[in-house]
Amino acid sequence: MPDSPDMSRKKTYIPISEAVGVFDTDEDLRAAFHDLRLVGFRMDEISVLARQEVLEEKLGRAYWRAEDLEDNPDAPRATFVSEEAMGELEGGIAGGFFFVGSYIAMAALLTPASTLAASIAAIAVGGGPAGALGALLAHRVAKKHRDHYANQIAHGGILMWVRVTDKEKEDLAVKIMEGHSGRDVHVHDWSE
Repeated sequence: MPDSPDMSRKKTYIPISEAVGVFDTDEDLRAAFHDLRLVGFRMDEISVLARQEVLEEKLGRAYWRAEDLEDNPDAPRATFVSEEAMGELEGGIAGGFFFVGSYIAMAALLTPASTLAASIAAIAVGGGPAGALGALLAHRVAKKHRDHYANQIAHGGILMWVRVTDKEKEDLAVKIMEGHSGRDVHVHDWSE
């Protein structure tokens, strides 16, 4: 198992093999992820390279390429976030702001003398700006997610690691990643 060059921090390596591959598009990465999940790989068995800020904090600001990190045990990892999950997050952010704005407007205008029409108008007026703010924040989250993958592509590709517990899973992970245009797909005998 690899040794960490930084002896002040202990790093644990698991003696479970791991398949690794490099993808040129986030579409190929997503397709591989979905197929891996479809055949039974768990979310916690699939990881991608962490955000640039985390990478720089851990490895410094040196220029890196995907091929330099695919077998580097110190490459920081993150859980893969699917487009569906991003859509749910965006909807939750936008919807939450709309709900808060609507609730505040409704509470402010809802008096014993108010009518149903006035209450509906209060919800529409109060929820509109808050909903727009929520939509703006959701758009920023999605853009940061897209920029993260664009940065990796500019550095040689998007990395994906898949923990595999036996030869059958190794072969399956490699076949799926290669089937979705994964490059340099191979297995090493440890995982983080």
